[in-house]
Amino acid sequence: MVGETVAVELTRHHGLGNDFLITFADDVPANGADLARRLCDRVDGIGADGLVFGTPMDGLRDATWRFTLFNSDGSSAEVSGNGLRCFGQALLRRQPAGTTGLDVVVETPAGDRRIMVAGSTSDLEVEAEVEMGTAERGPSIEGIRIDLGGVQVRAAHSIDFGNPHLVLHVDDPDEVDLAVSGPATESFFAPTGCNVHLVAVVDRSTVRMRTWERGAGLTTACGSGACAAAYVLHAGGLVDDVVEVRMPGGTATVTVGDTVRLAGTATFVDVHSVDLPADDVGVLGNGGPDNG
Repeated sequence: MVGETVAVELTRHHGLGNDFLITFADDVPANGADLARRLCDRVDGIGADGLVFGTPMDGLRDATWRFTLFNSDGSSAEVSGNGLRCFGQALLRRQPAGTTGLDVVVETPAGDRRIMVAGSTSDLEVEAEVEMGTAERGPSIEGIRIDLGGVQVRAAHSIDFGNPHLVLHVDDPDEVDLAVSGPATESFFAPTGCNVHLVAVVDRSTVRMRTWERGAGLTTACGSGACAAAYVLHAGGLVDDVVEVRMPGGTATVTVGDTVRLAGTATFVDVHSVDLPADDVGVLGNGGPDNG
């Protein structure tokens, strides 16, 4: 019916300040990218770095849910370490009240990822760990020009964790105007884009990192980027197997092994019920039970 609207429930979560709107649906709406731009807008929308749709799998594989992420600019993201931790908390909150812990495999465009959550349905903050897979060769950086405003780049590495990363080893990430250098550096990778990270080694178990994130701009944390940074520094013999990655939003722990694991907090923020035109959302459902 023309003019008919549907109430859609979204929960908002953040991983070290990197925030996501999450909802559950039978399928991802065809206009998911447009919905992300509208809902993630921090002035006219709810505000977030990305919009996540959880859709059920057919039960014939290990993965029980499919994770689909649109960045705040409407572009698609293959995977997100912080987004997956938040998704794990959202899934836990759908369980019967009082349920503690969650161990689930979800499908992403980058492959299956296992999420383990320690906490209960009522906890505002939980600990979550994601098996992020293995690193692959990233996009070519041959011929790239990197201008960090006079800050020396000690080494540059291109790594793929299902999504592309450029890891730039510097003495002090805070010396760089990343709002300028980030998009300028990322433009080399157009039209696909790339996450750009400035990293510095504090000691063998600690690194500092700042991120210009593809599709979202400056973010307080990047989980897959933390994995990329720890992996390349470990491969270079600069850090141990377990690394604390300190970012503006907080600290995540990366364990480098046969599969790289990312651990940190996921925090529930709030619930939003939004009336959207029925034609926009199709079979999009609500967020399911909320036990907060």
